[in-house]
Amino acid sequence: MDQSLFRLINGQWTSPALDLFMAAVSDSEIWTPLFIAIGISALFLGGFKARAFVICLVLSLLIGSVVTSALKSGVDRRRPKQVETVRMVQLQKARPKFLTLFEKPTIRFSGPADRSRSGPSFPSGHVATNTIIAVFCTLFYRRGGWLYWFVTAAVGYSRIYLGSHWPSDVIATVFLGVGESLFFIAALELIWRIAGRKWTPMFFARHPSLIGDLSGKARPPRAPQPST
Repeated sequence: MDQSLFRLINGQWTSPALDLFMAAVSDSEIWTPLFIAIGISALFLGGFKARAFVICLVLSLLIGSVVTSALKSGVDRRRPKQVETVRMVQLQKARPKFLTLFEKPTIRFSGPADRSRSGPSFPSGHVATNTIIAVFCTLFYRRGGWLYWFVTAAVGYSRIYLGSHWPSDVIATVFLGVGESLFFIAALELIWRIAGRKWTPMFFARHPSLIGDLSGKARPPRAPQPST
């Protein structure tokens, strides 16, 4: 089932438009400057929630990358191109990188030289990263944050389309990323409630939670307690 679905996505459900779109979605070098610009803007121009979102997300992505690397080494699952011939899409070289979106990508099929060029297949670093971002966007910005799941879905599909991962890699990595994200945010919330209450009690009184009220309603400020 896994191999059959992979061959359909990678070898049959293809088109020139999808070639460029999938290769672009999967190329982190194109989008990294945009994410950095958004993060810096949120840190300097945003409020408490925006700053908490960026800081918590960056910490979680750093820890998540370590977990992904450890699992790759531990599981050591071979990529599709390491066990069979797959269709590969490669963007043209360009500087700055986004200019490659205006060039027709190169299509080729993997050969013996490709079998040693990439690391293990599971988990997918691309999918893990974008799943963590999607969970954090959903928790911090519930009304619109869930839309990032469309980006995660596109990235996951692109990893299969480009011949980099099996479908089961992508599905399992999504569950892994969700579990990691929930664990990370729970740990960060606990740290904030302990450290914030102890070291910045007045600031903590205004922001008792990193992600705010789960009901989506803003909490009214606490009334000052009368002195006795």
